[in-house]
Amino acid sequence: MTRASAHRHGPAKVPRQAEEGDPTSVRVDVWLWSVRQVRSRSAATAACRAGHVRVNGDTAKPSQHLAVGDEVRLRVNGFDRYLRVERILVKRVGAQVARTAFTDFSPPRPSPLDAPAAVVRSRGAGRPTKKERRQLDALMGGGRRRSTTSARDDSEA
Repeated sequence: MTRASAHRHGPAKVPRQAEEGDPTSVRVDVWLWSVRQVRSRSAATAACRAGHVRVNGDTAKPSQHLAVGDEVRLRVNGFDRYLRVERILVKRVGAQVARTAFTDFSPPRPSPLDAPAAVVRSRGAGRPTKKERRQLDALMGGGRRRSTTSARDDSEA
């Protein structure tokens, strides 16, 4: 390699080893971004501010620090992810390295086939009639039933 090409490309990269100066804690938003749980650091900050991130059971601010052994709960797309911090990462890393930085205790997501069927009404059908409303209520497992005590009170009056 010539001197000019070394200048353009910089010094050879040497894999970084764990050192004494490695951090013992890191901000929650930085860690979530670095282990690829969110796409951007600003998205991680927004999730913290919205209350979607909890550390050891308490709501986390973006600037809260994490240490090895902390448990993080992250709400993503309506589902909770339960993670335990195994390694502190400050910079975003590849997916294989990121997987070693946490242990995932999340329950498996339910299959879309397990979801209840949605009630479909044709467009332009308008409001349901009383009869249709009762049928819909019965189908949905609810209904506007009067309690037995209020029925007795009405009959006595």
